[in-house]
Amino acid sequence: MTAPLTPPPPPHDQPSHQAWQAPPPAGEAAGEYGQYGQDGPGMKTELREGAVIAVAVAVSGVLLGLLWLWLAPHVPLVGDQSGKSWAVYLKDSEGEQAAGVDGTFTLLALAFGVVSAVVVFLWRRRGGVPLVVGLGVGGLLASVLAWRLGVWLGPEQDVIAHAKAVGKGVTFSAPLKLGAMGALLAWSLSALVVHLGLTALFGPRDPEPTYEDGPYAAPPA
Repeated sequence: MTAPLTPPPPPHDQPSHQAWQAPPPAGEAAGEYGQYGQDGPGMKTELREGAVIAVAVAVSGVLLGLLWLWLAPHVPLVGDQSGKSWAVYLKDSEGEQAAGVDGTFTLLALAFGVVSAVVVFLWRRRGGVPLVVGLGVGGLLASVLAWRLGVWLGPEQDVIAHAKAVGKGVTFSAPLKLGAMGALLAWSLSALVVHLGLTALFGPRDPEPTYEDGPYAAPPA
């Protein structure tokens, strides 16, 4: 007579080292920094930081306006009188000073955008929608502020009155104006591109999830 065979243990009686690990509770799995990467500081904090960035960048438009006023080429005008009528003409009809005014503003705005993006990245060293929006909106507001400030501090806007004041045939500078309004977007565009590049190259990385580290660890071989 042979001894009866021992039946195999039921599936729920398998040794613990061969069973799949149960997922931890949601709060415990996420923890303070999340399961697979570090969480941000919170939406309220990011919104507050984005607003601070927008205001700080917008205020720096004053410096852009002053530099534009200082570095932009002057467009020479000359007044002529015929009887009681006055007319104002370009002294150099083939000059490119007007294009230089737009080019100076655009180049300065691009440079300011790069600097502001680097400063914001070094301050936070991460991305985030509120930070990017604050950077873009601040750059646009700064450009508008710089444009209006340069026009306000620049030569007189009433060229006829200016020509009468300086006299017939006397050269004077044309009002500072921005012909290409698309230059107002240069600061925001350069800031967003540079900040995106810095975040992609040097921003924090989320660790690659693995079976060993994940909540559902694979059974050993």
